[in-house]
Amino acid sequence: MAEEKIKVLIVEDEPLIAEGIKMHLSNTNFSVVGMAYDDEEAIQLLQTKMLDIVILDVNLESEKDGIQIAEYINKSCPMPFIYLTSYSDKGTMNRAKNTSPAGFIVKPFNKKTLLATLEIAVSNFTAINNQHVPNLSLVKINRELSVPLSDREFELLQLLYDGKNNQEICEILFIAMNTVKRHITNTYFKLDVKSRTEAISLVRNIMLR
Repeated sequence: MAEEKIKVLIVEDEPLIAEGIKMHLSNTNFSVVGMAYDDEEAIQLLQTKMLDIVILDVNLESEKDGIQIAEYINKSCPMPFIYLTSYSDKGTMNRAKNTSPAGFIVKPFNKKTLLATLEIAVSNFTAINNQHVPNLSLVKINRELSVPLSDREFELLQLLYDGKNNQEICEILFIAMNTVKRHITNTYFKLDVKSRTEAISLVRNIMLR
C-alpha cells in the first residue's frame, strides 16, 4: 500500500530549480503532484489537483507573479503556500508578506531547509485553522457519512486534524506504519476525500454546522 503523502504543487519558471525541488522531495513524506512554469498552468493545477501545499516563486515571469497566484489561493482554494525568493525589492516583499505566506525560502537552499519549512508550514496551517473549531465529535461526523468511522479511524483522524504526520501517528498510537496507512486509506474512503487538506476541511465544516 502506498504511503499517504503530503501533496505539493511547485510553481517555478526555472525548470532546473523546479526539478531540483522535485528531486529534494523524492523519497520523503511529500509528493510532487504538479509542476507549473507560468500562472496559467498554476491556476489550472490549483483547480484540478488535490493539493496540501504550494511552493511559489515570488518573481514568476508570467502575466501574474507568484504573489498574485497566492492571492488567488487565499480567495479560491485556501491552503498553505511558501514563497521561493532571491533578492526582491522592498515593495515586492511587502506585497508578499500581505498574502500571509506559511514561510519563505531564500535561493539557493538545501534539502534540509526545504523539508523543515514545508513540515512547519503544513503543521502551522492546520493548527491555526483549528483554533476556533470545537473538538471533533465522532457522533456528529458519522451522522454525515454513509459508512461510519470506527473508533480507531476517528482517533487517527483527530491526529491528522492536529497536524501530525504518519511517523508521529505511529509513535502516538503505538502501531506499525502499514497499519497507519491502512487506517488513512479507509478513513479517506469513508470521508470521500483524496488528501489530508480535503479531509481536514470536510470535518472542520461538519463541526461548524
